[in-house]
Amino acid sequence: MNVLVGYATAHGSTRGIAERLAAGLREAGLTAEARPVESVDDASAYDAFVLGSAVHGQTWLDPAKDFVRAHAEVLGTRPVWLFSVGMPAALRGPWKRMADKEIPVIVASLPGDQAYREHRLFSGVVAREQLPVTGRVLFRLVGGRFGDYRDWAAVDAWAAAIAAELARR
Repeated sequence: MNVLVGYATAHGSTRGIAERLAAGLREAGLTAEARPVESVDDASAYDAFVLGSAVHGQTWLDPAKDFVRAHAEVLGTRPVWLFSVGMPAALRGPWKRMADKEIPVIVASLPGDQAYREHRLFSGVVAREQLPVTGRVLFRLVGGRFGDYRDWAAVDAWAAAIAAELARR
């Protein structure tokens, strides 16, 4: 089984998660590669998809949405998993509790009626230099903390769960 772990990234967190997912799928005996979605020429060459994007403004980046839109016919006939990378673990207090409410907003912003097996929201890296001065001030005011919040154990567990589901096909 040939799996595409396609991604759109703004600062590299999503790429790191995609690469880790692909490595986990390969460890389980699948053929898997992590690639930026804009570099994929032939989506029909893949038997399954794990697609992800950084989240800005509660929506995926345009290259990821464009990929879903352009390849809707192929995606509709293959198993698809989705992941988003944001900053829920970097938040504190009431803002942290709101992270789960972001998931339906993100999924609703995807183009078309893409069927998928599961969606996961992972935390990424939030660095000072990624935000303009005003953004840094607002981020700190809402209790945000800069740092690398990628949960590699959760990423590895999800890769194993996807591989197990694909093995049952």
